Amino acid sequence: MAENQVNVPSTENINDLLRVRREKLSELQAAGEDPFQITKFSQTHHSAEIKDAFEKLEGKTVSIAGRLMAKRVMGKASFAGVLDLEGTIQCYVARDSVGEESYSRFKKLDTGDIIGVTGFVFKTRTGEVSVHAESVTLLSKSLQILPEKFHGLTNTDLRYRQRYVDLIINPRVKDTFVKRSKIISTIRSYLDSQGFMEVETPMLVANAGGAAARPFETHFNALDEDLKLRISLELYLKRLIVGGLERVYEIGRVFRNEGLDTRHNPEFTLMELYQAYTDYHGMMDLTENLYRHVARTVLGSAKIVYNGVEMDLDKPFERITMVEALKKYSGLDFDKIDKDEEAKKIADE
Repeated sequence: MAENQVNVPSTENINDLLRVRREKLSELQAAGEDPFQITKFSQTHHSAEIKDAFEKLEGKTVSIAGRLMAKRVMGKASFAGVLDLEGTIQCYVARDSVGEESYSRFKKLDTGDIIGVTGFVFKTRTGEVSVHAESVTLLSKSLQILPEKFHGLTNTDLRYRQRYVDLIINPRVKDTFVKRSKIISTIRSYLDSQGFMEVETPMLVANAGGAAARPFETHFNALDEDLKLRISLELYLKRLIVGGLERVYEIGRVFRNEGLDTRHNPEFTLMELYQAYTDYHGMMDLTENLYRHVARTVLGSAKIVYNGVEMDLDKPFERITMVEALKKYSGLDFDKIDKDEEAKKIADE
């Protein structure tokens, strides 16, 4: 808990800061410059795009939009860090370029405000790719205070309850969200290319089968019937195979009324696929190739690092039975165990 109490303003100070932000909004509205009346901004580029294509974009005009994460005012010129979907880019805002009135408004901006910046691409004397602002537009006023940047948002409970703040403060979280979306779309495209058909099966079922889990229960008023939220996708997909759809898959939500922690959610996304006219060797081939394809497409390489361990998905996957795995990695040989009691005792140990 101590790490979440570093440099935290008092409640009184926070209330003062919030009041000041609302006063700034009221002043803008009274002056006919209500940012909440602005509904559109012509965004031409993102931060990473500008940095990656600097040689082509140098000296050219771009328009970016994002959240103001840092501001350093130095007399007649200032620097600002703007966070968009792809990352953060520095903007150089000079009074002579944007005009005295606009520069005065810029200096009153707060971290968290969403702004639009139009200007040309250049490099600073330190070599940082930046945008030399020619106009700055306040697109939305932030009335809340972002967590202090150095220590970030570290409280686990707050991170999960306020995911939007977590996305703003922790870049790795946003990266995870983006990669997850790409993984799902890549799985879809790969399975489609292999002749699989994506289907949707019922979420409300009379019998929540296909797995061993406790279901959520609800009531269907029109039929006056109690139903359950599905705990698996299996049974309906298998019925489609019986019906003649030779390759089917579903990516959908399932619900299990059981434990809850930061790694176990009572509702989560599950992917199941079924294929006729093959055996488990064929399914292993499909799974291995799927993992390899997803890694190459999303990460650009079949080599991945997880928990500090590098794995090369280009190498053939080792295929061993559960009994063989236990013997290899724990030294236990269940082929030599004849009684259930003995097996249970070893498992407990």
